[in-house]
Amino acid sequence: MRKLIIWFVSVVLVIGTASATGVAFAAGAKPKKQKPAVVRLETTHGVIRVQLSDETPRHRDNFLKIVRDGILDSTLFHRVIKDFMIQGGDPDSRVHTQADGTLQSPSRDKPLGDGDLGYTLEPEFRLPWLFHERGALAAAREGDEANPEMRSSASQFYIVYGRSFGETSLGKVRATLEENGIEMNYEMWQTYLTRGGAPHLDGTYTVFGHVIDGMKVVKAIQSLPTDSLDRPLTDVILLHAVIE
Repeated sequence: MRKLIIWFVSVVLVIGTASATGVAFAAGAKPKKQKPAVVRLETTHGVIRVQLSDETPRHRDNFLKIVRDGILDSTLFHRVIKDFMIQGGDPDSRVHTQADGTLQSPSRDKPLGDGDLGYTLEPEFRLPWLFHERGALAAAREGDEANPEMRSSASQFYIVYGRSFGETSLGKVRATLEENGIEMNYEMWQTYLTRGGAPHLDGTYTVFGHVIDGMKVVKAIQSLPTDSLDRPLTDVILLHAVIE
């Protein structure tokens, strides 16, 4: 099945601790705090820089691995929905360079979104610290019927642009989340009111980072005209992903 992020226009329905390390330090010594990993996504529309969260180590380490292995290079942002998100990372969406130097994109006759790496990741929900605010980096996955454990795709990801909310519309989303045992605290509430996002995905898709530079690029991509399968009419290529 395709790795889907379900989008509802009106009444939204829900889709789908750090432990002790045991490492002892000498008296007076302090563990070194490492800087969060940053990945640079170079696209045909500009550069997006994302910072990965140390609160989601499985997703962080896997994303760093696929970046090092070049899995994301020359793939498409194959699914784009205005006021929602941009999705990429399908290995089947790779663009190939022809002998004459021209680029050959995947055919539009076959829908994209089914590609994977042969494994999935256990979810790492970290509410209320990591949620679907504008600029969130999260893992795509198969729908609940085929994937009740909500395991993440190993390569497909999305960046949230989202929509703006008033108190009434956001209150409806919060009520739906609460019916499913998911709490929206004050900080999340205020962030969604002021910045926007996609709160209906909270607690069902793993957020593992956020954009630190390049939201203008995300905004431009999510505004592009698309076909009936949400693929941009002019392909958006992730040319190269590199760890800074």
